Amino acid sequence: MSEPGYTAPQPLTTPAELKGKMGDPKLCLIDTQPAEEFAQGHIPGAVHLDLFGLSLIDTSPAPLKAFLWMIHHLFEMRGVSEEKEIVLYEKTSGMRAARGLWFLEYFGHPSARVLDGGIRAWREAGYPVITEVVLPRASSFALAERRELLATADDVLHSVEKENIRLLDTRSDDEYMGRNVRAARGGAIPGAVHLEWTHNLDASGKYKPAPELRRMYQDLGVTPDKEIIPYCQGGYRSAHTYLALRLLGFPRIRNYLGSWKEWGDRLDLPIEKPWEKK
Repeated sequence: MSEPGYTAPQPLTTPAELKGKMGDPKLCLIDTQPAEEFAQGHIPGAVHLDLFGLSLIDTSPAPLKAFLWMIHHLFEMRGVSEEKEIVLYEKTSGMRAARGLWFLEYFGHPSARVLDGGIRAWREAGYPVITEVVLPRASSFALAERRELLATADDVLHSVEKENIRLLDTRSDDEYMGRNVRAARGGAIPGAVHLEWTHNLDASGKYKPAPELRRMYQDLGVTPDKEIIPYCQGGYRSAHTYLALRLLGFPRIRNYLGSWKEWGDRLDLPIEKPWEKK
């Protein structure tokens, strides 16, 4: 993993590295594709877990606690334990796998990775794909929550316009500019800079090399000396950018789990309209 020049390459793995671990009882392989794509073909030994659609729109303490318990339980039902290495993948290096990785790191798992390039890269390497289903065996996963990786609405509100914190909007241009409104209000969190999450990937669906990622974010003032809080609509695309910044060695990144659906629906929270700045 040294070729792309990442400061912290541990959250990614390659098809060749994964192939060398196949059959290891301490490997837990999780396919995060939509169910129909998993059924059409998946990596041997993979169990299915698509977390897409499981979103939280209220990050106050009680619903946050209940939501995180549910996600943790779903991982346990797929055989996740702290003794196993967890590898998540989807079609490419997408937001589903990245969100799964963020959850696992939040829960304190010591060894979770994303297959860079996803099943597309696996197929291109000539490795096998099957349709037979492996039944998951439930396991127990000790919880050691890392609260410093998560941002709530209150956390974000207290971060607005602080010099040492950079809010990072990872939604599409249309969402950011109010042409596609997916909450009660269109707009952005005040002071946020914008870079759509898809810019993290190259044409093959893998994460871009470190120099390209670093240059992209430096141009926005997203630098390692600041705390970075990425957000999107529901914490998916922002988890993808969380992983990109992890690869660059950023020490303080907090995924805003409620993201714009929570923020835009809450009329008591401030917004700005980027299109009025043009």
